[in-house]
Amino acid sequence: MAIDCLVLGAGQEVGKSCVVVTINGKRIMFDCGMHLGYVDHRRYPDFSRISASRDYNNALSCIIITHFHLDHIGALPYFTEICGYNGPIYMTYPTMALAPITLEDYRKVMVDRRGEAEQFTNDHIMECLKKVVPVDLKQTIQVDEDLQIRAYYAGHVLGAAMFYAKVGDAAMVYTGDYNMTPDRHLGAAQIDRMQLDLLITESTYATTIRDSKYAREREFLKAVHNCLASGGKVLIPTFALGRAQELCVLLDDYWERMNLKFPIYVSAGLTVQANMYYKMLISWTSQKVKETYTTRNAFDFKNVQKFDRSMIDAPGPCVLFATPGMISSGFSLEVFKRWAPSKLNLITLPGYCVAGTVGHKLMSGKPTKIDLDKDTQIDVQCQVHQLAFSPHTDSKGIMDLVKFLSPKHVILVHGEKPKMAVLKERIHSELGIPCHDPANNETVSISSTLSIKAEASSMFIQSCSTPNFKFLKRNLIDKIDPDLKDLSYKAVRTSNMLIRECSNPHFKHLNRNLDAKFDSSLSCGPELQVSDDRVNEGILVMENGKKTKALHQDELLLLLGEQEHEVRFAHCRPIYFGSLDEIHVKDSLSRKSLWLSQLSFKLSTELSDRNVQNLGEYLQVESITLSICSKENCPYRTTNRIENESTAMVFCCCSWLVADEILAWKIISILEKHDLGST
Repeated sequence: MAIDCLVLGAGQEVGKSCVVVTINGKRIMFDCGMHLGYVDHRRYPDFSRISASRDYNNALSCIIITHFHLDHIGALPYFTEICGYNGPIYMTYPTMALAPITLEDYRKVMVDRRGEAEQFTNDHIMECLKKVVPVDLKQTIQVDEDLQIRAYYAGHVLGAAMFYAKVGDAAMVYTGDYNMTPDRHLGAAQIDRMQLDLLITESTYATTIRDSKYAREREFLKAVHNCLASGGKVLIPTFALGRAQELCVLLDDYWERMNLKFPIYVSAGLTVQANMYYKMLISWTSQKVKETYTTRNAFDFKNVQKFDRSMIDAPGPCVLFATPGMISSGFSLEVFKRWAPSKLNLITLPGYCVAGTVGHKLMSGKPTKIDLDKDTQIDVQCQVHQLAFSPHTDSKGIMDLVKFLSPKHVILVHGEKPKMAVLKERIHSELGIPCHDPANNETVSISSTLSIKAEASSMFIQSCSTPNFKFLKRNLIDKIDPDLKDLSYKAVRTSNMLIRECSNPHFKHLNRNLDAKFDSSLSCGPELQVSDDRVNEGILVMENGKKTKALHQDELLLLLGEQEHEVRFAHCRPIYFGSLDEIHVKDSLSRKSLWLSQLSFKLSTELSDRNVQNLGEYLQVESITLSICSKENCPYRTTNRIENESTAMVFCCCSWLVADEILAWKIISILEKHDLGST
């Protein structure tokens, strides 16, 4: 069986996350996002690739949304209400509560302010969310008889979750966006250790390793304080849900400690509404926020107030949080146009910005002009400060998660192509896990676990219980680690040197005893090790209308009315046992027994890892038999010529199954190279 992953979005790019996974016949869409860098058809995933007939209800088992950011949920109302999907949709309770806020805010900006054609209405958003089934953390949801899903805490933003999905014995995890380190308002991602066929992980910061969180906070606070002290204004473009709350907590605490009076504003509406939800959903926040909740709600900011549009040109320094975070549209773009021409002002970009947005252009260098469209150019004279306050995990966090879960395969999404290639190579070389980084509209197929419940016949069980002895000869000293062996030797010799310094005869006697014991341990003879692995091969029989059963191979022959056929290879060659004078045993039976004993000793010495059995009439090594050949005209004999008439020569027949052909020729080579009489 295979798991097929069709990447419809976030393949070698950041934006419109959407991955359709087929796992043992069940088809799941993970996330349904839009690309904020486009305003044409490229903003949405190409849903036609899911079903050519556009029958999405039969094509998909369910949709899973990891969190409320637009690049993970922005296309959902369009897919359900315009494209017609009516199946189940799963997301956490906070995501369900906050999703309509972000979707409606986007709709208003794009339709009411930019005048674009309406992609979906407010009614579409409300109807879409009626199809949602909310889930709690670690709650196992049985989507249908075969498909099982479970959510795990992902950090990142309020309500973000990683999702585990299992069908039969095949299992996988889709991370969405996550953060492996806690911040001021959210905890770190948490997930159980599981056996997974596949992990699909974001890779936004595939090659970045962040420095200390406190160092980043100090740098941010210093930049803001210096700008305000110089009479400038600070614009912090950020998404209303997530980084706004994180940075408001940080600034509010700093203002209290430093007794600052500069106003801190948040754009009215969305951020204020979001803060209300954060107060209600305290159980999803960090441990510190939960612990202090009884005495003080961390989201009741003492120094933060609402901002009105009429205050854009008001004189005096201030800090303003405005949405959206990438300055792609909306109020943050409006404020940026007005504040960018002043050298006193500061634009602080605390997170990742998608290519094509104003934020990305500012992060790519220090432009003096930015072309917004063919008719609008923005004069940029302000200071630009980029800080890594992104809620995404860094390269170390991704590697830690992959190592912890140790899946059989990894697929990278939601990242930049060159950086993903570096991370892909690291995962493969350092962890030994096959890793893939498909582009949009590409499919990756990987093998999945398939277990079959089967009964076992009594004959098969009995064959598994039969002793399967293997013998291994090796010196005791070989079991000692070389470093420890050397250390032991030095320790004893050092002790002996100290003893020699003593004049007492008793010490000298003790010294000789220690030397003798140590030298004896180094030259100890071979130790016989015995292993007994009770395993056996059988045949799995699957018949229509009957239970699957494991049979012994002899049972299958009886079932089919057939006889056992075995193809064996044979070779007969001369072997030498020293001079004729050394052969004192006169009767042929005793001579044959002596020759087999000498042959057994030689092979046991040369093949210490094999079980050489002397069964009287012949020797047995795996499927290989060796016997003294008494036929004058053996069909397997290569020569009858005696090279040395003074040497006792006999012929030895060796036969084997094809599976042991390499071992058989190794044994023949041993017989060719050695005079067995010298043993």
